[in-house]
Amino acid sequence: MLRRILIQYECNPLYSFKRINEFASGNAGKRDHTGEAVMRISLGKKLAAALSFAVMLGFGGTLLPSIGVPAANAQSESAEPVDRSTTGGAQTLDDILRRQRGEDVPLDAGTGSPEGAAASGQLGTLGGLSDSELWRKARQGETFTVSIPDKKSATLMQDEGEAWLATREGPLTSYSLYAFGGILLLLAFFLLLRGRIRIQQGWSSVKIERFTFIERFGHWLLAGSFLILAVTGFALLFGREYLIPAIDWANTKMNGGEVTPGYGKEVFASFVGVGKWLHNNIAWAFVVSLVLIFFMWVLRNIPTWTDVKWFAQGGGLFSKDSHPHARKFNGGQKLIFWSVIIFGASISASGLSLLAPYEYPMFAPTFEKLNSVSEAIGFPLGLATTLTPIQEMQYSQMWHTIIATVLMIIIIAHIYIGSIGMQGAFGAMGSGKVDLNWAKEHHDLWVEEMVKDGKVKLPMAKVPAEPKRNMPMSAPTKPNVPAE
Repeated sequence: MLRRILIQYECNPLYSFKRINEFASGNAGKRDHTGEAVMRISLGKKLAAALSFAVMLGFGGTLLPSIGVPAANAQSESAEPVDRSTTGGAQTLDDILRRQRGEDVPLDAGTGSPEGAAASGQLGTLGGLSDSELWRKARQGETFTVSIPDKKSATLMQDEGEAWLATREGPLTSYSLYAFGGILLLLAFFLLLRGRIRIQQGWSSVKIERFTFIERFGHWLLAGSFLILAVTGFALLFGREYLIPAIDWANTKMNGGEVTPGYGKEVFASFVGVGKWLHNNIAWAFVVSLVLIFFMWVLRNIPTWTDVKWFAQGGGLFSKDSHPHARKFNGGQKLIFWSVIIFGASISASGLSLLAPYEYPMFAPTFEKLNSVSEAIGFPLGLATTLTPIQEMQYSQMWHTIIATVLMIIIIAHIYIGSIGMQGAFGAMGSGKVDLNWAKEHHDLWVEEMVKDGKVKLPMAKVPAEPKRNMPMSAPTKPNVPAE
């Protein structure tokens, strides 16, 4: 009993002193109804026990070995064989206690075999693994078995999360900001050099219908939902690093330099709470409008050779006298249409994967198909095809952000051309009608088609009147010539 108490001293001296009190009083191991040791000894016995304990510690180098108790730093000359059948060959509780005492442990105390471990006994409930070995495997991302419905709990730790977080807070955020800044600078430079594209023939007195009400409804539903999704989504991406400091700075300026601790975080938390709800629900309006405009305009956005010529002439954007032929949608508008459809569908798919991450895995099947195609052409990619649900979420989040950034850049250029960049363009989606001269300059083939179908009547050209001549009021009479 005393041997065990002295060994415990190196971990908790106060606890060991209490145990020596119990040992000296003869009440070691006795407990009352509260679980505490019954200590009914006189003060003199307590002092004697404490004095004895101090003497033994002071002469630990000579006294302890004499009574058969090894010192804290003593090493056993030979380690006795230990029965490890209950742990499948893994280390036992005795091995752990030996290390704590500083004794040698046989080298055969390895990880063992979980299959050979007993269901009960020393460490048996751990399946043949010690705590350190269990958490080492968890740290390496090993998936365990769980009986609860939440299967994602089988992965306790994930190393890939560190790489994902570093990418999200590093290159993903930085390159997105560079892209937004770059497109804004490029458009400002273009406006400075080219100026606003004006109607060369000037405004006419004739308006023709370019888009119907249902077409404009689908366009504005798509545009409005996308802008809300962009604002709320990028607030989540840039919020902690940029928005919170900006809110704190603005609040300090408005309060005359007085700093309100935590104000930026509280405002941002409220905004993000509402923004998350908007992002998750308005996304369905985006999907519906995406399908709507696809069926409305897909036939008119099939590329033709006319579009190739349009791109060859730069769309007439760099010359005031150049107006390449175009139908209802020119080459640039078709490029924007297909970008919105393809990238919008991709954003919708990755967004659905984020909303239900354990129901719709997207990247593992995609990687498998890419591996098959790359191997067929002789350039194997070797992408991972077994992904955990958390890895699927991380890939979806990064892809969602990258594609949304690319599409946002395209939409910014589209907004510029449809507003301040070109005179008369906004009316197409504003009132649905455009000026006839604008339509002739930018969509001449479409105007000819509308005239041919009788949907547009061109104003009749005024025929100039013949010039008036100075004529006498009445024709001169024939003079009477006398007969000869």
